[in-house]
Amino acid sequence: MLGVPLGDLAVLAVGIVAGGIVTGILAGLFGVGGGAVIVPVLYEIFRILDVPEPVRMQLCVGTSLAIIVPTSIRSFLAHRAKGNLPVEILRIWAPPVVAAIVVGAVIAAFAPSWVFKLAFVVVTSLIALRMLFGNESWRLGDTLPGRVAMTIYGFIIGLYSAVMGVGGGSVSTLVLMLYGTPIHVAVGISAGIGVIISVTGTIGYMLAGLPQQALMPPFSIGYVSLIGLVLMAPIASALAPYGARLAHRLSKRKLEIAFGLFLLAVAVRFVVSLL
Repeated sequence: MLGVPLGDLAVLAVGIVAGGIVTGILAGLFGVGGGAVIVPVLYEIFRILDVPEPVRMQLCVGTSLAIIVPTSIRSFLAHRAKGNLPVEILRIWAPPVVAAIVVGAVIAAFAPSWVFKLAFVVVTSLIALRMLFGNESWRLGDTLPGRVAMTIYGFIIGLYSAVMGVGGGSVSTLVLMLYGTPIHVAVGISAGIGVIISVTGTIGYMLAGLPQQALMPPFSIGYVSLIGLVLMAPIASALAPYGARLAHRLSKRKLEIAFGLFLLAVAVRFVVSLL
């Protein structure tokens, strides 16, 4: 890795910067900052840079989790300052979430790339259908379920996040709102869970990818590209407001349709790569 030509490093840096621009605008436009945008963008960058197919998707997921770390911490601190983090819910969810992240890291170390692509296709398709056809009146209950059910939900959220490279906000917020939790409280809890997921997931993917280090692009630790982290995170954060401005010009329903169509396009892209 130390002998990598400067030209290859320059191509990688340019690709990551371009990806950061696209990610920031899309994240601001659709109100997300996680793997739903970052992973497909990174996948195309690493494909152009000839990162081997057997490790490409895992590298995208691990790098995405690392990029999410600063954003999730900032979000967590902001919501905590406003008192939107019920500690009891975080305490129930934290252990199964961490356990699921560990399972996800183990899967990353041994599972083939198609497992991650298939998971991405299934989940993005479900979220897309929810965006396109869902009804805000959908409810599973008026109060949160018991500890056993919450533990199961926590494990599902953690595993989903680990194999998709996301902070888990979309799913955890959806679960909480299906049980009558106010949106601001749900988002606050999701922010706290996002810190646990992104930090634990980043460490897990670094360790899981160490046996494949020779296949990674320059300046990577396991399945995490440090160049991707250092360059994409600040650029995406800086450009997100521009996407947000565009979003304010659209109605909520138009945004949902646009995001749903974007996710379906991503799902189709990964289906094609599976064939």
